[in-house]
Amino acid sequence: MKKIGLFFIVLVLSCLFCVAAFSQEHDVNEGDSITSIAESIKYIAAALAVGISCIAGGIAVGRIGSAAMGAMSENSELFGKALPFVGLAEGICLWGFLVALLILFL
Repeated sequence: MKKIGLFFIVLVLSCLFCVAAFSQEHDVNEGDSITSIAESIKYIAAALAVGISCIAGGIAVGRIGSAAMGAMSENSELFGKALPFVGLAEGICLWGFLVALLILFL
């Protein structure tokens, strides 16, 4: 898990460095470069919010779904109890999408 966390940190920092270098090369006015850097960082943050939340939601649904199927194979009455947990795991993706919308429009 430490390697994955370090990978994401390096990925975010390299994206921010590339955005800053690209906007400094192509903008003439100082006010425009600050605005373009802020816009670029905003788009990167929205993409990371959706991407990481969807990856986490997929991992959670996979683990919860497989555990629920195993439990239902032994006792079929557990379907109603297992279904809300899968829905809660899918809600992680929706929250990431809502955070991305708030980042983009506010």
